Amino acid sequence: MSTLETNAIGKYSGDNVKIDDALNLKSYSTSARNGLTSVAGDTIYNSDDNKVQVYTGSAWEDLGGLDAFALEYLVIAGGGAGIAGYATANGGGGGGAGGYVCNVSGEKTGGNLDTTDTDFYASKSKSYDVSIGAGAPGSGSGGPGGEDSYFQNIIAVGGGTSGDGNAGNAGYRDGGSGAGGLYGSTNLVNPLRRPGVGVLRQGFRGGLGGTSDNINRGPSGGGGGAGSVGGNGETLGNANSDGGNGGTGLSSSITGSAVLRSGGGGGGIRSDTGSGAPGTASAGGGAGGSANSNGNAGTANTGGGGGGASGDDASYSGGNGGSGVVILRYLTADVASYSQTGLTIASSTSGTDTILQITAGTGTITFS
Repeated sequence: MSTLETNAIGKYSGDNVKIDDALNLKSYSTSARNGLTSVAGDTIYNSDDNKVQVYTGSAWEDLGGLDAFALEYLVIAGGGAGIAGYATANGGGGGGAGGYVCNVSGEKTGGNLDTTDTDFYASKSKSYDVSIGAGAPGSGSGGPGGEDSYFQNIIAVGGGTSGDGNAGNAGYRDGGSGAGGLYGSTNLVNPLRRPGVGVLRQGFRGGLGGTSDNINRGPSGGGGGAGSVGGNGETLGNANSDGGNGGTGLSSSITGSAVLRSGGGGGGIRSDTGSGAPGTASAGGGAGGSANSNGNAGTANTGGGGGGASGDDASYSGGNGGSGVVILRYLTADVASYSQTGLTIASSTSGTDTILQITAGTGTITFS
């Protein structure tokens, strides 16, 4: 075989350069490629990576466009907490569930809206910021809601914590899902009864607080969930009034099996008689407290809201909100490995897919 050596190949006017057979680039292993004395524009075939690569003057880059892969995600924020409302023998409101953001095909995102624009493509060698929101701590008289969770720019808002309107913290009731309102007079605009609102496409509002035979004594509303509004506290105006149930959560099969998450906390009942029923909860939410008992905590890594307590002194507390979670799913064949900093990750497989459940921390994840 002869060797043609030339500095340039020209073309005829009006025609392109043609090669009758396939162009076969020189093949190098990665180590052999790295031993070359290269200049910008040099192009080779990498036999280790099975890719055509070009030298930019500072690094070898793959040709053929962005090296990306499809990724499904479920991002849930920390749930809001319940309160005790002990000061006047009333029931504490249930905490709102953490915001719920999902792009799994055929599943719902929070607020009961169908998912849209579900495709997400992650880039290899890019570091993605991740944080898992903590659930809000239960208390006697309210406080800030659950913490946000995020995967890069996909942010789930922390659930609302039920608050004592008399203490000026009614605004804390708003969140991914809103917290339940407190007992109060029959006037619907009474700030005590008004529940927190949820974030569009992440969750629902809480339930109204119940009315009472005495403005200082009554049941409270349940926290909103990702799947429905929280239940109202009963308005019977007597000692048998029930607390509102927590709003329902949503089910996702992103891990390979259906799991309910992001339910609201149940509302507590008045504590002086204890004959009403506390609000129930599901999907990770905590139930409300019966007479003279604490509210139940939301379940970790579900974003469930904490239940409202029922007590008449400062020893009682609403339930803590459940912490959030970020779950990622992709074709195993698309990703060789991943690295992370500052995160707690459990990896599993389902069929041809890999599932990463990120349950704690703030840091980064990088795919390769």
